[in-house]
Amino acid sequence: QVQLVESGGGLVQPGGSLRLSCAASGSIFSIYAMGWYRQAPGKQRELVAAVSSSGSTNYADSVKGQFTISRDNHKNASYLQMNSLKPEDTAVYYCNADILGLVEVAWGQGTQVIVSS
Repeated sequence: QVQLVESGGGLVQPGGSLRLSCAASGSIFSIYAMGWYRQAPGKQRELVAAVSSSGSTNYADSVKGQFTISRDNHKNASYLQMNSLKPEDTAVYYCNADILGLVEVAWGQGTQVIVSS
């Protein structure tokens, strides 16, 4: 059984920073891509950033230059560094991972990020 757990969310003022973490545990031999998504109230879940097993990254246009995704393959973890946060970044952030041997992508339970003064 594989489990993904996010952490690092919270309340931050506009212009502030947060670093989200996603830790995968369980029977994991290898992880392909890892990603971060977000879902704001009343909106669909959207891709924020993703990183391949080789370290290649891609970002939503709305966060390019503002967010940075990274991963630690030894720890089966991914991270999302979020800088210059804006109220429109308020959402529940979810991590996912494409894990060798799993039919479906694994998802975490989400962590709330609120950007407000």
